[in-house]
Amino acid sequence: MDIDKIIKERHSVRAYIEKNIEQNIIDEINKDIEEYNAIGDLNIQFITNEPNAFGKSFLADFGKFKNASNYIALIGRKCDKLDEKIGYFGEKLVIKAQSLGLNTCWVGGTYSKKNTKYDIKKDEKLVCVIAIGYGENNGKERKLKDISSVASSDVEMPDWFLKGVEFALYAPTALNQQRYKITLKDNKVEIVSKLGFYTKVDLGIIKCHFELGAGKEHYSFKY
Repeated sequence: MDIDKIIKERHSVRAYIEKNIEQNIIDEINKDIEEYNAIGDLNIQFITNEPNAFGKSFLADFGKFKNASNYIALIGRKCDKLDEKIGYFGEKLVIKAQSLGLNTCWVGGTYSKKNTKYDIKKDEKLVCVIAIGYGENNGKERKLKDISSVASSDVEMPDWFLKGVEFALYAPTALNQQRYKITLKDNKVEIVSKLGFYTKVDLGIIKCHFELGAGKEHYSFKY
């Protein structure tokens, strides 16, 4: 898997063609979901062939989707780091989907629990969902900030740190806010986000990207 190519070519897609996702691809994604649920104490679920997925019965007042009949429900037991864990593991699934020839879109909003196909327990929360399928196109590129606007270091930035920041800049964030800072001090990386819409989920997504770019020997997500 050419992770550099996948990271750079993945864009948000809201318009899909009417084509079922092959069972072998569903099985492969579900295998990852099972692993992440066990590691992160989550209850992520892959829902396929649900024609009303983004209708009024599910995602209230959130339009501009076409033929979106598959989604990943990002659910977990309520805890302080739930949103961040959802961002981290959800983005891993987004990247996996891209590697398998699928397109995706992170979706946050007001959800209705009526007529839904996912299961959720009383102590759990549906944080957001990921639309997934075969896009009409591969989405549009978005403007990225400069490295200097999101990162700083007490020494000359090493290559691994620069690669981590580069990957982080390609991370999807709510409303393309990119409201985060990545610092390297005393050879320790700190990634923080400013307050804003879905910034805790964004933080998990950013940490996933930075980890992929920098390598786990330099930075590893704590969950």
